[in-house]
Amino acid sequence: MDHDEIFDVIVVGGGPAGATAAHDLAERGHKVALLDKAGRIKPCGGAIPPRLIRDFDIPASLLKAQVSVATMVSPKGVSVDMPIEGGFVGMVDRKEFDEWLRDRAARSGAQRFTGSFESLTRGSDGLPIVHFAPKDPSLDAQTLKGRIVVGADGANSAVARQEVRGSKRGKFVFAYHEIVEAPVDAATGAPDGRCEIYYRGTLSPDFYAWIFPHGDTMSVGSGSAHKGFSLKTSVRTLREETGLGDVGTLRREGAPIPLKPLPRWDNGRDVVLAGDAAGVVAPASGEGIYYAMLGGRLAAEAAELAIAKGDARALKLARKRFMKEHGRVFWILGLMQRVWYVNDKRRERFVSICRDKDVQRLTWEAYMNKALPRRDPMAHVRIFFKDLAHLLRIVPP
Repeated sequence: MDHDEIFDVIVVGGGPAGATAAHDLAERGHKVALLDKAGRIKPCGGAIPPRLIRDFDIPASLLKAQVSVATMVSPKGVSVDMPIEGGFVGMVDRKEFDEWLRDRAARSGAQRFTGSFESLTRGSDGLPIVHFAPKDPSLDAQTLKGRIVVGADGANSAVARQEVRGSKRGKFVFAYHEIVEAPVDAATGAPDGRCEIYYRGTLSPDFYAWIFPHGDTMSVGSGSAHKGFSLKTSVRTLREETGLGDVGTLRREGAPIPLKPLPRWDNGRDVVLAGDAAGVVAPASGEGIYYAMLGGRLAAEAAELAIAKGDARALKLARKRFMKEHGRVFWILGLMQRVWYVNDKRRERFVSICRDKDVQRLTWEAYMNKALPRRDPMAHVRIFFKDLAHLLRIVPP
């Protein structure tokens, strides 16, 4: 490349957050470099809500399945169905989905580079220089120069560790899943489309395990913040118990998943974070794709404003806008995880609560639209007293 070339923005990381930031900036005419490792796939169930599909123009062809009911399974094996009225949750395969997002960014004008971020320095003009190792090991390290850097390089973000104060204070769940061949129903010829979430201490002492449909394949996984807990054993157990022990395994993936937004997303100068690098995966649910893409969009807007005004203080707007819209949701979900995931007795009651029609309706309404439901306040009151009754064990699970 031309070493005198200066990009408006260099995006490090090509997952949903980075690819979205690169696409939005390139589409608005900015000169953008998108640096991404090749072949890295994050372990993820792949659920995307309708609001994401609308807000980010996701084509139906990327949806591997449309889930209309989720089944919650208690420690004692009690199953509770939570139907989605008048809608569905889309399921994507991250291997295909992420590459489509990166390709869309390139079609919008972003220049793609493949390699691993190594460090960030600054030239005599004060502009940031990204040093990276190309995918081809025979090539020497290369550099990209820009005005702003968007760090979207995952939970263990090297950009964040180097540039953003407080980035080492993140909380993590470690996730592992296996993509397996979905069994085919002999009667219908359709692939297994079950969507099941397991709340049991032997499968996860502080989070949950799952089976999510991806059309011809399925994601079977588990997560936990306990470093001594064997996620691979958990997944093997879940597969054996659910009739998936002998189906073919296509790939295995694992990675840390952040569960708390970092206290700061920028360095006050020329770097802003997005996605997992900023810690935006929802507690309790582990949902991250929507929040990553929104974070990428907000980082792009903040970077654009910082360039236009020549004022790095604009970079703070990415976190400020995100927390204004979703900070309360993250707080509530974090509290829910601390209260209900603590042991199997609580988990049993949590699944029991999921039978409640108010809980089902308000849960899906919040998830589908990415906003706390404000109508029907009496439903919230009823849920509060039902939760209290379960916590105090006034009612049976």
